[in-house]
Amino acid sequence: MAGGFVAGYASALLAEAGVPLSVEPSVHWELDEPHRAWARSGAMLLTGQADGAPLLAPAPLATAAHGALLALRSLAGRAWRGGDLDGAALLGERAALIGAERHGCVAPGGACRLLAARGGWLAVNLARESDREMLPAWLERDVGAAGARGASDGGIPDTLWASLERALATRDYATLLERARLMGLAIADVPERICGANGKIAGARTIEGAAREAEALARPARVVDLSGLWAGPLCTHLLGLAGAEVVKCESEQRPDGARRGPSDFYDLLNANKRSVALAFASTEGRRALERLVDAADIVVESARPRALRGLGIDAERWVRERPGRTWVAITGYGRAEPEGSWVAFGDDAAAASGLAWAVARANGLSAPVFCGDAIADPLAGLHAAVFSLANHQRGTSRLIDLSLRSVVASLLECAGTPLFDSVYTGELQAGGQGEAPAPPRARRVSERAPQLGADTAEVSRAWGVSL
Repeated sequence: MAGGFVAGYASALLAEAGVPLSVEPSVHWELDEPHRAWARSGAMLLTGQADGAPLLAPAPLATAAHGALLALRSLAGRAWRGGDLDGAALLGERAALIGAERHGCVAPGGACRLLAARGGWLAVNLARESDREMLPAWLERDVGAAGARGASDGGIPDTLWASLERALATRDYATLLERARLMGLAIADVPERICGANGKIAGARTIEGAAREAEALARPARVVDLSGLWAGPLCTHLLGLAGAEVVKCESEQRPDGARRGPSDFYDLLNANKRSVALAFASTEGRRALERLVDAADIVVESARPRALRGLGIDAERWVRERPGRTWVAITGYGRAEPEGSWVAFGDDAAAASGLAWAVARANGLSAPVFCGDAIADPLAGLHAAVFSLANHQRGTSRLIDLSLRSVVASLLECAGTPLFDSVYTGELQAGGQGEAPAPPRARRVSERAPQLGADTAEVSRAWGVSL
């Protein structure tokens, strides 16, 4: 590819976003070699069996991460304040902070496993305590949860996983999947083919609205972050590094669940934002939320559509009625029903794209394995940041519907296409010689994220909205 893989992907991504900028090739030539980029990202060391060699990815995931960050930096121009941030290193950043390692069919974070049922495989994610409480109802039988904890189980008893494995082995996986989706469990099909791609780069779907007036905004873009966990907060963190003014808005009753996780990782993604807390359960709190959202140029959220409608917010109507505004919805499977009601996190969504089996086939394994640490999350966050900033600069109103599954599926489709000149496939078949995998690494946490609601009054004054 002329100009290299990274610049080529960045240019293609910006063209898809509607802002065809000229992107300069990466100054680091070795990052244009996909197997080298994967090895250096830290994600390769998170892929494969614990007692086996780390595995190559079946698609240029790290190269795409580099390309997405290059596209974002091109959009930000002189406003960029992220220094020499390494886009591919973001794939392994959480693992570096929590000390996660590869465990084959157990996700590095420990809360998700690939389990065989009768007729197929399922990715079972038990990241929430409520998920574990619902297991007896899902399986219509008791699954003893008592027992010792293992080193890589994410705090979930080994006996519970063993009981689940036995129970699933005799049950029809399609029936289990249907019941899980109805119950709101983050349990995914693990297909042997690419699933969820729609022929677009990053798989983003959009709804267009009206353009704003021609003059550019003199102030930085105002971003309201309604998202939680990893993908959405990473997106808004990157927008902050690109010069935007970011406000993280949370419910007083149910704040971002990541606050209960590793503090360094939460701080890394949220220290450059101001914190607003509102009482979503009250009428006045919901009205305050509407006023805050109405003052934003970009809104980023990761809720299922019906949850926002319950708060009185209709994203489609918001886009239609507000020229030049951008709404970014990051979901597991997209906003359209029935997928819009399905729950997903990074590990299970990536497996649902076909990635787990693709890794297995590319490396001669007989069972699916996880690829990286919840890799759909950082990939979605990177791409969402590019699409949202690009659309803000375009000046049209747009709803960007980006799913965790579609981002990974689109990159699986990229492998072997003209975009990558089939070189990556050749490197994979040759074993990707010449680069020892580096351990995951994280940036230094230099400041703490604000306490919940610490900046509510300040934002109210600065943005001129009653909160």
